[in-house]
Amino acid sequence: MKGATSKPALTGLAFRPLTLSRWRDLEVLFGERGACGGCWCMYWRRPRSQFLEQRGPGNKRTLKRMVAAGKPPGLLAYANGQPIGWCALAPRAAYSGLERSRVLKPVDEKPVWSVVCFFVARPYRGRGLTVKLLGAAAAYARKQGARILEGYPVEPKRGRWPDAFAYTGTASAFRRAGFREVARRSATRPLMRRVL
Repeated sequence: MKGATSKPALTGLAFRPLTLSRWRDLEVLFGERGACGGCWCMYWRRPRSQFLEQRGPGNKRTLKRMVAAGKPPGLLAYANGQPIGWCALAPRAAYSGLERSRVLKPVDEKPVWSVVCFFVARPYRGRGLTVKLLGAAAAYARKQGARILEGYPVEPKRGRWPDAFAYTGTASAFRRAGFREVARRSATRPLMRRVL
């Protein structure tokens, strides 16, 4: 049928930490815009003024320096060897933006790792890849010594939010990945945890 497009197969899935040897894969996935308006997954890591000042190339350089220092800031998802998704995770202390948020302030004193961002290539959206990324994130965080993985998804009151507003994931995906709600300070923003 003319105009019909088939979605690429979600097969041969693999999840790998972002290292310098995989940097080009992240560039391919994020594209020229750095996933979303020059963010390069630095939104939660920098004070707002610094984030805005570095938007685009500056954020990209900062993220690459982190990767070069040997601290993978997240996981890449691959389908048949092609980069198709991203999940940012690290100990909560790495994300200064969480500390400044009234809604996302710590639930307790327990040390946690945080999942703060997802990016999925358009042809693979709406197909459960975020749930699979969360499973891979839990396994990776556990290997790094984490005991709790925490996330800050959105839960729209009705319908579906535009993809650009769901970059922290959706509550339904977190539930399917074994997370449970531990706090809610905003109607649309639960804090969710998975014990590892």
